[in-house]
Amino acid sequence: MRMEKLIAGDVKFQRKYGFYFLYAILTIIYITAILAIPQSWRGKIVTLLIFSDPPAMGMFFMGAIVLLEKSQRVLCTLAVSPITPQEYIASKMISVSLISLLVAVSIALAAGKDHLFILGMGTVLTSMIFTLLGMIVAVKIESLNQFILWTVPFEIIGFGPAVLYLFGVDFPVFQYYPANICINMVAGRLPGGLKIVILCIFIAILFGLAQKSVLRMWNRLGGAKL
Repeated sequence: MRMEKLIAGDVKFQRKYGFYFLYAILTIIYITAILAIPQSWRGKIVTLLIFSDPPAMGMFFMGAIVLLEKSQRVLCTLAVSPITPQEYIASKMISVSLISLLVAVSIALAAGKDHLFILGMGTVLTSMIFTLLGMIVAVKIESLNQFILWTVPFEIIGFGPAVLYLFGVDFPVFQYYPANICINMVAGRLPGGLKIVILCIFIAILFGLAQKSVLRMWNRLGGAKL
């Protein structure tokens, strides 16, 4: 019940500050642009767009959300509440992934993409990765400009190899790179068992790092246990 209320609160917060409205406008623009692209180019471009934009915006949303919560003293309340860092992070992951999933499915349907279930899974997993990265960075910074600067290396490391992989620059190790596994799923290809395990382990590691970062932030705000 507590988790459901947290997720509902996050969705309401995101709607209040225009995240859903912004993405509705962007989705219309993306679909219009995609329909103008020749059919022969559409497959890889749609895959790249779905892989890169909703999850990347999820990272920036994470920075905006945490900064807003800091400015409104929401985090001070959470720090002394029964809510755990795990619940706080999971709620953010689920609510942001929901936006990414809605956008991805809308674009995929407009482009006539198949394998929507696998595509949706890839989108959600990619969104989780970048949301966690955004969380790890956001709890350490005090301004949006600072957040954007800190996330540049993550974007290069996250998107660079995946874009190369999508367009045929392939090395054996690239197949097991978490971002490349995700972009394969967005393209509609279900990865093997080992790749799924690698992806889950990677997300678990990021979740653990995010948990430690949030706990340190809450302790500074008054959440230390006596």
